[in-house]
Amino acid sequence: MPKPIYVIGHRNPDTDSICSAIGYAYLKQSLGENAIAARAGKINAETKYVLEYFNVEIPVYIDDLYPRVKDVMSESSATINENGSVRELGNIMKKYNVKSVPVLKEDKSLVGMVSVGDLAKRYFDELGIQDLGLADVTFEAILKTIEASVVCGKDLERGIAGKVRIAAAKTDTLLKKLQKNDIIITGDRVQAHLIAIGRGVACLIVTGNGEVDSKVAREAEKNNVIILKTAYDTYTCARLINQSIPVRMIMERKIITFKPTELVSDIKDTIINSHFRNYPVVENGKFVGFISRDRLIVPERQKVILIDHNEYTQAVEGVEEAQILEIIDHHRLGGIQTSEPIFIRHEPVGCTATIVANMLWHRCIPVSRTIAGVLLSAIISDTMLFKSPTSTTNDKETAEKLAKIAEMDLNAYGIEMLKAGGTHTDMTSGEIVHNDLKEFNMGRYRVSVGQFSVMDADPLLKMKLDILKYMNELQSRERYDMSMLMVTDIISEKTHLFCTEASTEFVSRAFKKEVNDNILLLPNVMSRKKQVIPPLIEASKM
Repeated sequence: MPKPIYVIGHRNPDTDSICSAIGYAYLKQSLGENAIAARAGKINAETKYVLEYFNVEIPVYIDDLYPRVKDVMSESSATINENGSVRELGNIMKKYNVKSVPVLKEDKSLVGMVSVGDLAKRYFDELGIQDLGLADVTFEAILKTIEASVVCGKDLERGIAGKVRIAAAKTDTLLKKLQKNDIIITGDRVQAHLIAIGRGVACLIVTGNGEVDSKVAREAEKNNVIILKTAYDTYTCARLINQSIPVRMIMERKIITFKPTELVSDIKDTIINSHFRNYPVVENGKFVGFISRDRLIVPERQKVILIDHNEYTQAVEGVEEAQILEIIDHHRLGGIQTSEPIFIRHEPVGCTATIVANMLWHRCIPVSRTIAGVLLSAIISDTMLFKSPTSTTNDKETAEKLAKIAEMDLNAYGIEMLKAGGTHTDMTSGEIVHNDLKEFNMGRYRVSVGQFSVMDADPLLKMKLDILKYMNELQSRERYDMSMLMVTDIISEKTHLFCTEASTEFVSRAFKKEVNDNILLLPNVMSRKKQVIPPLIEASKM
């Protein structure tokens, strides 16, 4: 499955931003793309009402798009248990064509790494065939390494105590070297087998699939000697047996690891200053994947589709690090630049959901009752039930068509939805200000303009001091030049524009009206996009 494409709206998302993301992600999914609806902030009361009404999950929250370790990480099945043999390690490296393998405990926690370099250095420089006892090798490990079968013997999981002998010389020479608990590698030589058993060896390995004489087998059973039989010849068996050493004896224990949530920018220096090619990624002590030095140089960018906005100041943090594939919007052009041509659908309508709905119909994609209801809700919200001057005939006709699919009374549902969005009794001043806050660059000014729509503005006007106090704190904290909040009364069709002290003169110049006690009354003003932002931009040019 390819990485998902996030369909995401602006920060402090409104109902249109969320619902259009859901609708457009559905469109892309219907076309076979792995698109996921996302959000760049907390949903407001109105949007919560809509999603609960239609039983739709809240889109996934994306805090930022800065590449993290998990975004460039590769999952890997090439792992080995700490008790696995060097032989198993070699097979894993060959099978997966890798040069380093993480070493895990039974609970999948990471305890070390083994690379080709480690394997060569430690295996050839430090370990010899006589060291198996010191390396904590078991007869079970030898059995697996030389692919043998058990002729007789028990307790194969016990450790080796003696040395490995190769019975390639004369019998009398063998007698001089044998010691109790040794392991003898030999071919089909009955006399050598009996001598070895008589000297108290622990294990007899018969190579070349040689026959084990019944007398030898009886003596071995009597003396508790293990007999293994392998198809390999004596030379090959002697070479392979050294690979029964457990990887924990040769692994590198001091390793550099990263967490999936770490920023790529934060780990670059560590990787540049170290010599490893691959670095294990660990979550809660468990190995979850690798990050490669090569992939870090040119990381794959997160693919995104921007919906209901087209300005960097309103986009999710780190969008400049992502690959923007498409923009679906109905606002002014805000200056986003891309490194390659992209698809843009930009129309002067009252709501992005109007564009999305018509794109669904144009592509003959079936629109379910749920998707129709979600898109309808967005149109109602952004056009304020068609009272906003941004509302167009296209919005109204699209909404009516969606209402028919959703089997809903457009006006009755619209009023209830707007009432739910205008509820603020349990909201703090900060939540009200951030409810639908957008940031704009106006000439040399950086300005925040929020909007809160209600059925009755009086309760909010009584909170004026608390709201303005928070607005001033926000302006200082985020280093805005000015901050404003539109409290829009849907029933009375007017807006009370709250202004910080730094904003009053600028607002007066924009609307050619005096601001009284940090609030400017704007009759017949309901649209931020069409009736508030344009005069402010013009004032910024003066």
